[in-house]
Amino acid sequence: MSLSVLSAQTVGALVTSGDGGSFEAPSVGDFFWPVIGGDSNWALTRPAVVLLISVAILGWFYMTVAGRLSLVPSKRQWVAEQGYDFVRNTIARDIIGAKDFKPFLPMLFTIFTMILFNNLMGIFPFVQYPTMSRIAFPIVLTAIVYITYHAVALKRKHGVIGYLKSLVPPGLPLWLRPIMFVLEFITYFFIRPLTLALRLFGNMMAGHMMLLVFILGGEYLLVHGGLGLKLAGVAAFAFSILMTFFELLVEFLQAFIFTLLSALYISDAVSEHH
Repeated sequence: MSLSVLSAQTVGALVTSGDGGSFEAPSVGDFFWPVIGGDSNWALTRPAVVLLISVAILGWFYMTVAGRLSLVPSKRQWVAEQGYDFVRNTIARDIIGAKDFKPFLPMLFTIFTMILFNNLMGIFPFVQYPTMSRIAFPIVLTAIVYITYHAVALKRKHGVIGYLKSLVPPGLPLWLRPIMFVLEFITYFFIRPLTLALRLFGNMMAGHMMLLVFILGGEYLLVHGGLGLKLAGVAAFAFSILMTFFELLVEFLQAFIFTLLSALYISDAVSEHH
């Protein structure tokens, strides 16, 4: 992660000075970067701009690849095919099953590429802002998955009554069925969407906050510290580079886990029994 993250707005918010300046760690409030609209609830923010740009880039990339397919793939076609095969074979077909996975493949592939691209923006020079660190975006993606697997379950389980009956595994003692029904109902309708959204949001925000602390802290130590603190600042910068590579792994894993769990929930919906 380069020092381009230290924009005038960020530095002004994080390093306040009266006489020489005192370091102030980044906070959640620093993740709201309005481009248009200031502090208004209808502001166009930096993560929204990054998301719109990602949609344009991904749409252009896959449309140009699809329009020029060949037996001997170009570099762009090879990249597109590797991503598609990964989602198709490793996630969709293996989790949902060879019989039922195809209708859900476009959605899963779109979710995976969208999350991965926007996660990578957290370490991309001159952008360096993970879109999914804004809770609204994971919530919208989770809502899409939530509606999909419930709609499929209602269709496969023959309506609301059949769906609710399927929440209780067959063969349980009568006294245990109400308890199991309540637990399963809470899991399917509340816990699943909550954890799906919060897992992605929390990991992206925490990772970005950690990088900001090391980079801004290292900058402050180099500028305002003595010799010993300057050496600590160099160490902070070195550690931030190491953590950037670790964050790269986390960004891929979070895209993979979100898509994998989405496929698992859909698999439950299409199966005859939970």
